[in-house]
Amino acid sequence: MRVGQGRIRPLTVHHLNQLLLVCSLVLLVAVAAVRISSRSGLPSLLVYLGIGVAMGQDGIGDIHFDNAELTQVIGYAALVVILAEGGLGTKWKEIKPALPAATALALAGVAVSVGVTASAAHYLIGLEWRQAFIIGAVVSSTDAAAVFSVLRKIPLPARVTGTLEAESGFNDAPVVILVVSLSAAGPVEHWYVLLGVILLELAIGAAIGLAVGWLGSWGLRHVALPASGLYPIAVMAIATVAYAAGALAHGSGFLAVYLAAMVMGNARLPHWPATRGFADGLGWMAQIGMFVLLGLLVTPHELGDDIVPALAIGLVLTMVARPLSVVVSLTPFRVPWREQALMSWAGLRGAVPIILATIPMVEGVDASRRIFNIVFILVVVYTLVQGPTLPWLGRKLHLGDGSEAADLGIESAPLERLRGHLLSVGIPEGSKMHGVEVGELRLPPGAAVTLVVRANESFVPLPTTVLQREDELLVVATDPVRDATEKRLRAVGHGGKLAGWLGTDGASR
Repeated sequence: MRVGQGRIRPLTVHHLNQLLLVCSLVLLVAVAAVRISSRSGLPSLLVYLGIGVAMGQDGIGDIHFDNAELTQVIGYAALVVILAEGGLGTKWKEIKPALPAATALALAGVAVSVGVTASAAHYLIGLEWRQAFIIGAVVSSTDAAAVFSVLRKIPLPARVTGTLEAESGFNDAPVVILVVSLSAAGPVEHWYVLLGVILLELAIGAAIGLAVGWLGSWGLRHVALPASGLYPIAVMAIATVAYAAGALAHGSGFLAVYLAAMVMGNARLPHWPATRGFADGLGWMAQIGMFVLLGLLVTPHELGDDIVPALAIGLVLTMVARPLSVVVSLTPFRVPWREQALMSWAGLRGAVPIILATIPMVEGVDASRRIFNIVFILVVVYTLVQGPTLPWLGRKLHLGDGSEAADLGIESAPLERLRGHLLSVGIPEGSKMHGVEVGELRLPPGAAVTLVVRANESFVPLPTTVLQREDELLVVATDPVRDATEKRLRAVGHGGKLAGWLGTDGASR
């Protein structure tokens, strides 16, 4: 079956039924594969790519798909969803101290990585300088989904996770601008002009993302929607608006959507757990569809000649370019060498490089198909090498940190007619709220714990009732003290009954 070329035939109900059956089977296989990847330590992207390759022209599906432009469009849409999901899950308290280091990695680190990798592609492989710089730029962007699908099993210090998370969210933007500029017809602009364009687009995207995120979170917190299921849809719609507004204003839409989602993710929105779960599921759907499509675009029998060049470039990228970019970017911030070592090895490549490799194909750059093949092989091989070894390296470097108390799960539902909020508070394992009496919570006037659910039984608590892990609390707070109530609950969850004396606050999700 050939897809992406030739005459378009009308879609009948029978064809639609077949398409739905195939898509459903692919999704079921992909969802089942998540369990395999989580147990093996491999990022799930490899499983999805494998499904796409198996369905392609050299596989059992025999689907001939060669539409790079369609792949790029769908890939961009999927990246918007993935970046939005990543931004919603970013904790401000972790990312705030890491912002300078992450920004340095996303700018200076990318520049170092591009230069070193491009030199290797030119002198080792013999590519022309334009093609070499395109490869260098394409593979210099890390992938948050790939990194944290592996690192989620080990508790890392907040500085490490914050830096890696912010870098993955930030470095997509300058790399996209660089690849588009290098792939455009005509001479490449002087480096200082290109640097100015990158900085301007980043500034525009950041401003729009922060503004849209703040306006969106303000609206969602002050308007009671008629159904709780509308809140997740509204959040994702606002994030998409940020991307579109940033792109239309000639800024970085990818940075705009990430920052807008991050602002909303730290704004204590109503029905937050439901919103987070919806975004997480949508992110998985985007990853599955995107990687299967990228796998379809690959022609396996054409990869043989590019295996050695891909391994050579990947070796330079992994062992020289990435460590050097980390050292150059993070040494001024006095980051310990153990953390630098882990972050050097944690530069996993995933969705973004393969999607960016379709840009020169669409623009008709010479040897663009070879560039795509090299990037595809590099991502697959070095993800296989780095992915399973990241948890092991984290343990060897003694970077696991299990001392931090678990954060509370708090869901808010607005009570519009009462001008208040009903907070549902879950006390997880490790929370320091365990053992605290209700009266010791010292909630602000206008807030009260109205119900405790324990072991499937509910009761109205007394001031002397001792809270326990796995309890669920219903807290009613009037609108003026809603934020102070949640902040106090989080402070007690992190610092216990002496949170005020210890200086612990609850300023972040």
